[in-house]
Amino acid sequence: MTEPRAFAGRAALVTGASGGIGGAIALRLARHGADLALCYGRHREDVEAVASAVRALGRRAVLLTGDLADPEVPAWLVEQTAGELGSCDVLVANAGVGHQLSWDQVDLDTWQNAADVNLRAPWLMSRAALPAMVDKGFGRILYLSSVAALTGGIVGPHYAATKAGLHGLMHHLASRVAAAGVTVNTIAPALIVGTRMLPFDPSGPGAIVPPVGRLGTVDDIADMAIAMLTNGYLTNKLVTVDGGIYPA
Repeated sequence: MTEPRAFAGRAALVTGASGGIGGAIALRLARHGADLALCYGRHREDVEAVASAVRALGRRAVLLTGDLADPEVPAWLVEQTAGELGSCDVLVANAGVGHQLSWDQVDLDTWQNAADVNLRAPWLMSRAALPAMVDKGFGRILYLSSVAALTGGIVGPHYAATKAGLHGLMHHLASRVAAAGVTVNTIAPALIVGTRMLPFDPSGPGAIVPPVGRLGTVDDIADMAIAMLTNGYLTNKLVTVDGGIYPA
């Protein structure tokens, strides 16, 4: 049974915290006792609202901004989290980019930007956070992937390929830090309303409806995220939260 204050005395870094999924996960962590470093690139008003909600729960919240495509930023975010909050015990690599394009429209700059933000940044943050987690004997890393990494999806090859790369990164890291009390897991959502990634009008003609008969919500993802983050026996796992689209 999950303890209601599982992260009391812990600090968490959540990227993409101005978005629906990032904000919802941040609030779940705060309700479980964590202090939050909320990373955002744009949409400051949205992340300030998340910070206010975190503080209303009696937890600390600091705002960090930076371009995750800059190779210096990911490690800096981890360092700032530890400097402001005392540690970085939980890393939720949620931020991602992916403009909907057909395969023949994806140029080199688009591909590189997706690779930098979706894959390189989570790796650089993990590399910066893991030594202290291992030394402390506690750590949680959670990557936000996509069902597109398994199916190819509808956003484009740049998005599918870079999100799939997170799965390999997870598999490599998880087995090497598990004995130190650090877990590394991945959620692969699909068709979640309340996000900026949904590439179509969910009420428009031809909209995709998952087998469960509705689109997902950010709370659906946050519920799974907190279940995975509070479970110290769960590691090296990819969980699809997609309403039954991908049968695995």
